[in-house]
Amino acid sequence: MTTSENKLSSGNSAKGFFSKLVSNQLFIPLAALLLLVVFNLAADPTFFKISLEPSSTGYYILSGNLISIIDNASELAILAIGMTLVTSASGGQDISVGSAIAIAGSVVLRVVKGYSEGISGGEFAGIMIGAFILCVIVSALFGAFNGALVAYFKIQPMVATLILFTAGRSIAAWINNNENISINDTRFGYFGNFLPAIPIPTPVFISALCMIIIAVVLKVTNLRLYSQAVGINASSSRLNGINPKTIKLLTFIILGVCVAVCGFIKVSRTSSITYAVIANNIEMDAILAVALGGNNLGGGKFNMTASILGAYVIQFLTTTLYKFKVSSSAISAYKAVVVILLIIMSAPIVRKWITDQKNKRAAARLRKEAA
Repeated sequence: MTTSENKLSSGNSAKGFFSKLVSNQLFIPLAALLLLVVFNLAADPTFFKISLEPSSTGYYILSGNLISIIDNASELAILAIGMTLVTSASGGQDISVGSAIAIAGSVVLRVVKGYSEGISGGEFAGIMIGAFILCVIVSALFGAFNGALVAYFKIQPMVATLILFTAGRSIAAWINNNENISINDTRFGYFGNFLPAIPIPTPVFISALCMIIIAVVLKVTNLRLYSQAVGINASSSRLNGINPKTIKLLTFIILGVCVAVCGFIKVSRTSSITYAVIANNIEMDAILAVALGGNNLGGGKFNMTASILGAYVIQFLTTTLYKFKVSSSAISAYKAVVVILLIIMSAPIVRKWITDQKNKRAAARLRKEAA
């Protein structure tokens, strides 16, 4: 083989590798993450500093921007799991998750607000377990309500979930008679902050557990296959023995369980609730995480890892903007730019243009090689 042939072969190999890399669904979130890392390294290398510092309770905990990103993205990563399944099966998104989190958190506080601070550890654990189980049941029921509207009444997901989006926070306030409940027992804050003598935030462990559970579920069941089949073509999936209504309903219930976990963490972080503020606009971030993961918002195939990674990228962006003194009111504008870019990139006409250009280059290369 001559030198020129070696160069041509090497060039084709490099192009093939780059083409595979770009076509990988993880490319977009990983590229976005890399851009944020490079930007922060150039702007302020101390951004990545992690230190072990004493907390108000006297225990040493890990502190730093990276720890804050991983910690604060926990709820969003959990929501991205449920939102990905709903998007895949129904071809739409649930915009009520922020309001549903307020309901879930309100249920938890309603259960625990009456206990005495002096109760034993065993009684406290029983109360917390009971509060969490009730929270999961309530959130799953609201998820089933949304799912029933979508699956059985064939209402568009965004329209169906608009009902709970509008009424959810009022329901949350009604549960506790519109009182802003506060829990003074420090043990209640363990689940949203730090366990004694554990330097890593507790929500990190909770989100990791949720990821492991969904990974196992997708591995040992047909949930991934059925959700994608229903999202791609519900009629064909029905002919193949899959009940589209059941699958859509199930995905909304799973999202409801994810909402319950997020609500539990949210109220534990502050040991209180503000109905109008808690999880405000988190539904938009959850949808953006799914889109940033390269998943089709019209339903069908999905990559759960990409969605979860997208959640961490969004939190990385948010933390970066706060770091550089961007006002909280302007952060939504920056995220809107990301949404616009993602929508344009995923538009059918843009994808068709990219495919046409790729085919033209391939055809030109074949003509050149033939000549």
